[in-house]
Amino acid sequence: MYIVCLDLEGVLVPEIWIAFAEASGIPELKRTTRDEPDYDKLMNWRLGILKEHGLGLKEIQETIAKIDPIPGAKEFLDELRSLTQVIIISDTFEQFAKPLMEKLGWPTIFCNSLEVAENGEITGFKMRVENSKYTTVKALQSIGYETIASGDSYNDLGMIKASKAGFLFKSTDTIKADNPELAAYETYDELLEAIKKAMD
Repeated sequence: MYIVCLDLEGVLVPEIWIAFAEASGIPELKRTTRDEPDYDKLMNWRLGILKEHGLGLKEIQETIAKIDPIPGAKEFLDELRSLTQVIIISDTFEQFAKPLMEKLGWPTIFCNSLEVAENGEITGFKMRVENSKYTTVKALQSIGYETIASGDSYNDLGMIKASKAGFLFKSTDTIKADNPELAAYETYDELLEAIKKAMD
């Protein structure tokens, strides 16, 4: 029994915070989990910048509405889901993910939630569990699944390394160089072939 665990941003859809940095003209918001391994630190820093500029959930959701999946992502996901179960495990938030899940054909996603004040200000965030990607993969293994995982960032390494097979996808040169034991792919066709081989 296999289950494939995929990261969302950078793997199936563009990075939400990079798109919002460009839309809002705030270049500091381009910093992502590819640059900062400590997710709590990164999110608290982002919330500080939003507060400073008077930006809230509405403005981010307006940007997300214009984001389309990476070309080929939906087709890849459709084919993969015809072969095996797939869960997207992301450190993003329910309030961000919904329109993107619609464009991807409503795959299952495990993610976190934002704390939002009545005026739309994002006041905090609630992580589902600590170290959520690794923890989720271990939980799936505990109920009898073999996991295959793929992602692009520091926060994906735990689930990739804990899985029966794990692959970097569209990752950075630094992450690839730091993890030479992990196969790294750039196209959906390559990733699909690697996943199929792992399931043989």
